Order: sequence, then C-alpha cells, then structure tokens
Amino acid sequence: MRHCINCCIQLLPNNEHKQQVGCGGGPLHSHLECPACKGENKIVLRVDGKQMNLLAVLEVRAEGNESWGRFLRFKKGKRCSLVFGLMIMTLVMASYILSGAHQELLISSPFHYGAFPSNPSLMDGENPSDTKEHHHQPSVNNISYVKDYPSIKLIINSITARIEFTTRQLPDIEDLKKQELHMFSVIPNKFLPNSKSPCWYEEFTGRNTTDPYLTNSYVLYSKRFRSTFDALRKAFWGHLSHASGKHFRLRCLPRFYIIGQPKCGTTDLYDRLRLHPEVKFSAIKEPHWWTRKRFGIVRLRDGLRDRYPVEDYLDLFDLAAHQIHQGLQASSAEEQSRMTRIIIGEASASTMWDNNAWTFFYDNSTDGEPPFLTQDFIHAFQPDAKLIVMLRDPVERLYSDYLYFASSNKSADDFHEKVTEALQLFENCMLDYSLRACVYNNTLNNAMPVRLQVGLYAVYLLDWLTVFNKEQFLVLRLEDHASNVKYTMHRVFQFLNLGPLGEKQETLMTKSPASNARRPEDRNLGPMWPVTQKILQDFYGPFNARLAQVLADEAFAWKKT
Repeated sequence: MRHCINCCIQLLPNNEHKQQVGCGGGPLHSHLECPACKGENKIVLRVDGKQMNLLAVLEVRAEGNESWGRFLRFKKGKRCSLVFGLMIMTLVMASYILSGAHQELLISSPFHYGAFPSNPSLMDGENPSDTKEHHHQPSVNNISYVKDYPSIKLIINSITARIEFTTRQLPDIEDLKKQELHMFSVIPNKFLPNSKSPCWYEEFTGRNTTDPYLTNSYVLYSKRFRSTFDALRKAFWGHLSHASGKHFRLRCLPRFYIIGQPKCGTTDLYDRLRLHPEVKFSAIKEPHWWTRKRFGIVRLRDGLRDRYPVEDYLDLFDLAAHQIHQGLQASSAEEQSRMTRIIIGEASASTMWDNNAWTFFYDNSTDGEPPFLTQDFIHAFQPDAKLIVMLRDPVERLYSDYLYFASSNKSADDFHEKVTEALQLFENCMLDYSLRACVYNNTLNNAMPVRLQVGLYAVYLLDWLTVFNKEQFLVLRLEDHASNVKYTMHRVFQFLNLGPLGEKQETLMTKSPASNARRPEDRNLGPMWPVTQKILQDFYGPFNARLAQVLADEAFAWKKT
C-alpha cells in the first residue's frame, strides 16, 4: 500500500519560529492536508519574509509488515530531488549567514560589544561587496548610527568627567643612568664647541679590514637598508682622524627632532627640509630608536628582539658626520664655516607619543604611570635640542591613520564601529586609572582597533614641557602647511637658524607636490560619517581646548577646520 509523508517547515520572522507539520501516515485516501501549504506537497522555508519551495514530494513505499521508518527506499528521481534540494537549502542558508542578513534566523551574531553592533552595515542587511558604492550617498547605516549617538555620548561624558591634566614627577638623573648604563658610557657630557650639531670624536679600534657596520642591527634586520650602509662603508675609511697612532671617528646626534605626529604631514616636512643644503638627516627617515629599537621592538606584536645599541643609532648619522669632519679638518675658513653650519635632524614620528615599551623594562611604576619617558633620556644628553611638532585636527588624523594602516574591509561603517569600540575601551581604563596611565597603557594601546590615543596631543606636549622649555618647540598645523607651504618652511628655517635659499632652491622646495598623500583607493572610500565626526569632535574637544590654551593659539582647538 502506498503511503505519503507531507511536511511543511516554516521559519517565521520576528522570533515567531514554529514548525508546522501535517503528515498523513495512513492510506492515501486518509491523507491530511497541512494548513500552511494548503495541500501542496512541499517544504517551505521563510527567510527575510521570502517563501522558498525547496523540496517536492517525498514518497516512501512500505512493503509487507515492515516498518517504513526502518527501511526507506527512494525512487531514483525522488532521491536526486532530495539531494538537490538539500544542496540548494545549504547554499541559500550559507549565503544569508555570510552576508549577515540573518535577522529572522534563530542564531544571532555573538560579536556584539555592549550596545553597539559589531558591523552595522551588515546588520542592516547590506551586501559587503556593495559598501564602496554607498560611501558618497546617504546611508541607512548613518541614520542608525545617529540613533546610537546618545549612548556613545554618555561614554564620552564619562571620560570627560575624569580628565585631569596633572604634572608628572620627573626622574632623577641617577635613576636614568641606572636604566641605560651603556648609553651613558657612550655619549659624552660635552660636545665640540665649533659644530652646530652635538658631535664628538671617539676612538675606532677596528683594523682596516674591519667592517664598521658588520653588526649594525638596522642592516641585520632589514634588507632595504643594506644599500644605504654600502655607501657608508665606502666613505668610512676616508673620514677618520689620526693622532698618536690611533684612529678616531666623528660621532654625532641630531640637533633637532621632528617628533610627531603620525599622519600629520611629518613626511612632507622632512622631504622639503632635507632639500636645504645645511640640513642633513639620518640615513633612515624614521629610525624609531628612542621609542622602539633600543628596546628591541620592531613590531610589538612580534615580541622583543635583541636591543639595538646606541652605536647602531649613531651609525645612521655618519654621512653627516663625515661632512662635518671634513669641515673641521679644512684649511680654509670658508670651508670650515660651510661644513660646521650643517645641522643634523631626525624625523621619527613616534618620538612624541610612543612609550609602549616601558612596561617591559621599568617596574617602579606609580599607579600605572611610566616612571621614565623618551624625553627624559633625550634631555639628559641634549638639554638644548630643538623639537618640531606637526599636528592636524585629531578627528581627521584618526581617519587618515585608519585608512593608511587598515589592511582590509575599510569603510566608513567599519571606521565608525572601531571608533565606538575604542571609546569603550578607553572609558573602561579611565574608570580605574589616571589619564596619563591610560594614555601610556601598553595593553590598552594594543587592544585599540584605532589609535585613538595618538590624537591626545595636549597630554604628550605637557609631558614634554616638563623637561624642555616652550621656546625649544615649534608646533605647526598641517592645515596651515597645506595652505601656505612657503610660510611654514620659512618658520622652520627661522627656528633652526638656517641660511636663506636661492630662488631656484626655494621654488623646488615649496612647489613640489605633497609627500605621502592619501592613496587613490582610500580617497575613493569617501569621508567618515557625519555622526562619527561628531562623536570624535566631542571626545577630542577638551584635549584640543587644553592644547590651544598651552600654545595660546585658538587655531589648535580646531573648531573650524
């Protein structure tokens, strides 16, 4: 006798998930109709309110007294129909899950953080492949983010209520020496008086066949620096001084540092400034020695390597040292004057803010605040150093930073999500620790999906002003530099006491296109959402106000950019 099993399965929206089954297990004439499928033999799946018929009739034949549940024999055609239907169902369900359009499925996303969805563009049912096309148009995501603004504003208010700019306790010079015994044994207390840059002679004990850069860590760990050091090797032996049967080499430190900040135009300033004949930079644009390499950090996520000794850092200034040495040894007063006017610079944009290594090396912390900062050591050797800072609106800086460093899935939606997550992390820290402790918290900084802390300029500058005088700083705005390059460069020349340039040199320096500009593919992503911009303006507002107060210049409040 033929039997028929007729089943209808519905996944209903709005959590009204229920299974409706109408099955007739008796003879065909006693078959019961399922009310949901109205007599049709089919399996119905509802996803996003759309009805899909995936399986047709499933027939089984019961023979003799054997239970049909123990022995299922499918006709060949029906068996293919079943397999094909299951494949279609699997593909459809997988596509919906992967696209994030699963509001009506039983399993919700586990990646929610607090009150904010992990990726609202996908939660709203948008296809990831279409995100680029929506960036220049009003989006439903932007509207949904506006609804989240009051919740995020509470987080910002919580942070703002706990902001306190306190004066840090300065370490004693003897404590600094204990931390860096070797550095203090290499760099002298006094430098040559007839050089604008801090230079001194030290004995070179190697033989003529000795490679002076054989063990330099910059060469060992990076192939791209090897050609640079090949040029240094060729010039090395012709620039030694000889006295009493000994060989001496001239060593130099930078006279000035471009200390920050990232994505604020430091590369463009560097490229223009190095065209001045009196300026000589390190062989590598950003050695990151003071903040990273002297601790053995190449990439913090990769762990610590061998520490780069100070000699490896000094090697980077050998080309400039060779020219200064040539001037010191010159017989003519004109040649001496020309060479000794050389001023050495260094442009690591991490110098102002990056102190992430302190937790690995300094254990005498007070309430989570670092006992030593980079500027303490620079000041110990160079109390007269000149410091150049290039800043921009921290809101725009953060978005530029995100576009530059994010590797995939970049979008205004993703940026908004990362900003809200970073704000939550920062607030969690501020609930238990001081502002300074959170800004320099290595664990927090590594957890941040965007580098929110880099834009807290006032915190860093105030800490630098505890050891250096305000007159030793030149603080510039990228917005001013972009609108009037010539004026900015003249300010830098004056600050560094550089000689004037000829007309052709100045034209070359000021008319060349900007360096390290935003990549075309990043420009195509468009701006951040207006609500994201508003959130960041609210967050950075108190810090910008303090910065403007310290510099006595309201332009640094970035109220109108």
